[in-house]
Amino acid sequence: MEKKEALDMFCYQCSQTARETGCTVVGVCGKQPTVARLQDNLLFAIKGISAYLYHARELGYTDDEVDAFLEKGFFSTLTNVNFDAADLVELALEAGQMNIKTMQLLKKAHNETYGEPVPTEVPVGSVKGPGIIVTGHSLKNLEELLKQTEGKGINIYTHSEMLPAHGYPGLKKYKHLVGQLGGPWFDQKQTFSKYPAAILGTSNCVLLPRDEYKERMFTSGVAQLPGVQHIDDNDFTPVIEKALELPELEDEPRDTVLTTGFGASTVLSLAPKIKELVEAGKIKQFILVGGCDSPKPQAKYYTEFVEKLPKEVVVLTLACGKYRFNDMDLGDIEGVPRLIDLGQCNDAIVAVDIAVALTELFGVELNELPLTIVLSWMEQKAAAILWSLLALDIKGMYIGPILPGWANEDIINVLVENYDLKPIGDPEEDIKAIMG
Repeated sequence: MEKKEALDMFCYQCSQTARETGCTVVGVCGKQPTVARLQDNLLFAIKGISAYLYHARELGYTDDEVDAFLEKGFFSTLTNVNFDAADLVELALEAGQMNIKTMQLLKKAHNETYGEPVPTEVPVGSVKGPGIIVTGHSLKNLEELLKQTEGKGINIYTHSEMLPAHGYPGLKKYKHLVGQLGGPWFDQKQTFSKYPAAILGTSNCVLLPRDEYKERMFTSGVAQLPGVQHIDDNDFTPVIEKALELPELEDEPRDTVLTTGFGASTVLSLAPKIKELVEAGKIKQFILVGGCDSPKPQAKYYTEFVEKLPKEVVVLTLACGKYRFNDMDLGDIEGVPRLIDLGQCNDAIVAVDIAVALTELFGVELNELPLTIVLSWMEQKAAAILWSLLALDIKGMYIGPILPGWANEDIINVLVENYDLKPIGDPEEDIKAIMG
């Protein structure tokens, strides 16, 4: 792997920093560039864990072991604490393990609160009437909004990572949760400008709003935007009042229908059929194509990749990376869908659960499964998930649309040598390599 370097490192967290602006070649304290980058990476992974832990805590679920690790991880990045690159790699792997535990906790919180997701068809487009668009990740915020809008004649729409909410029985029971508007997080300026609805941003993945919709946008939880009203304590009265003041949305054709809500139980109920089809050569490969979507032009790779996959491949997907192809009709293989949407980014744990179950089904190790992971990453939660997969010793993964900026040549060499991590390349060539 080749990677362009802008700076060897950048650190300005103490008063002895070079030129009083920042150490960019080596730390005045002696910190080496690889150590600085591994510290940054650890912080990114911790941020990702914190996001999932926050949403679990919203629903009353906590974990003392994860909390203790966060303290240790943060402390390890302070000035003059840890100069050991090898230990920082081990801490990153431990972060991956803690992220697995956190995703399990959040999945438990979601399933015990709202029921395990079931496959659900979600129409894309608006219907006649006042509307509220909900973006972000907080199912708790969505639930409270659904409760408070029930019977008020307001239609609720999901955007981006809220799409999987439609699969949860405890949320889909609300008849005014009517569909999806828009796609991945970065289309929100166009989507929110198009529809005269009130907008609620519940977590990360909010963008600085355009003036044309700023006054009808609201935030909740950790999300904050300048000039945008923040909702405290889940009292969404201002959002509801704004929705009722605005012009009604109009009926659209809603010809596009997205299917989400494949929980682990649903997928594993197909296990006998999957085994039969694999042994008969009718399913030759499972490929998990997912992660954070990116507006970078290189991300078109994922659309082309899925389009060109052989018909004997089953695609698992999750997070907003799915929007590169989740409107495709890939059909099925004797009743097994060829496109299986597992949910939000934290539902990577569902993919792990399925993979572990498949190892038991086929009596093989994880890396012996006919399974390849093709990741798309955008931000810190993806870093946490990457280290979770590495902590499981999964090898041969592909990553894009670019290599992580925190990884210099030394770090990349470790990831390649120990885990056979690969950058995405040409879709057809990658498919040939995967299929053998």
